[in-house]
Amino acid sequence: MAKRDFYDILGVAKGATAEEIKKAYRKKAIQFHPDKNPDNKEAEDKFKEAAGAYEVLSNAEKKQRYDQYGHAGVDGQGGFSGGGGMNMDDIFSHFGDIFGGGGGGGRSGGSPFESFFGGGNRGGGSRQAVGSNIRIKLKLNLEDVTNGVEKKIKYKKKVVAKGVTFDTCGTCGGQGQVTRVQNTFLGQMQTASPCPTCQGMGKKIKNVPPGADGMGLITEEVTTTINIPAGVADGMQLNVRGKGNEMPGGVAGDLIVLVEEAKHESLERDGNNIIFNLHISFPQAALGADIEVPTVTGKARIKIEAGTHSGKVLRLRGKGIPDVNGYGPGDQLIYVNVYTPKKLSTEEKAIMKQLLDAENFTPDPSKERGFFDKMKDFFN
Repeated sequence: MAKRDFYDILGVAKGATAEEIKKAYRKKAIQFHPDKNPDNKEAEDKFKEAAGAYEVLSNAEKKQRYDQYGHAGVDGQGGFSGGGGMNMDDIFSHFGDIFGGGGGGGRSGGSPFESFFGGGNRGGGSRQAVGSNIRIKLKLNLEDVTNGVEKKIKYKKKVVAKGVTFDTCGTCGGQGQVTRVQNTFLGQMQTASPCPTCQGMGKKIKNVPPGADGMGLITEEVTTTINIPAGVADGMQLNVRGKGNEMPGGVAGDLIVLVEEAKHESLERDGNNIIFNLHISFPQAALGADIEVPTVTGKARIKIEAGTHSGKVLRLRGKGIPDVNGYGPGDQLIYVNVYTPKKLSTEEKAIMKQLLDAENFTPDPSKERGFFDKMKDFFN
């Protein structure tokens, strides 16, 4: 099923400000919140859908990728990072910013909707610590970005060693956070922050096996398979969730793959179009010819009309790169360049001199600019 547009989900225009996006999300979150719609699967799905849209549109970098590449630019699973695959803890972690409550931070937390609907604490328990992200570069050729490709990536990451055991943190009692009460002129103010002893894990490492570091981690080489969608561009980042460094008692970070495009020997990318510079001889331009040109998928034959001038652009429709948003492929543009020799043999010079005064070779300013005029402009 096709994914809905994030702006449509929140009911805002594409040019909406950050404040308008936040306000729209707050309205949707209240409308479809599970505490207000118990046992309503449709409302829960819309609640998650709105949260996924807000996660992308509230982040300047993700919003820019979404505006440029659509859902393919922010897909989370085996694709680009985005709103997909969020759980309820992820969703509630945004609410501190939206409602001014204390639900932010980590991957769990209390629901700020308690003050709206009288609901209980959905997050409960300790917040989860998250491992660090791993960033690697992946070089793709023009065929890869045109057709899409499955790649196996081998890299090193930190994993929890076998034999690591834990004790409940004595500072926070396994909650992962500590609460401070301060007296102010408004009364007592209560704030919560990650436990400084266990770093929000709620646990302390009890036993570290030999060869592991102080966190109970060892370095291993792993292989991960990712699917690269057709139409990706140089500089785009692929976010593979949960494939980064592990965290004892927590969740793994992400694997962030930076796409690099390798230069093709004869073709050049220009957005979704592919450019090929075709060089033909003067006789071919004057008489016409059938010429074979390279494409991303192989070769194609094109017809050069008699009288073709330098600078003419021929188009192979649909032979470009697919749009990452799914709007269809670009074209292959063939720029014709007519070669003018600098050195001529005695026989060749004699032939050219015979053509100097020929009617068809004499420029006529009163008519449409001909082949020679345009060729002169091209080489000047």
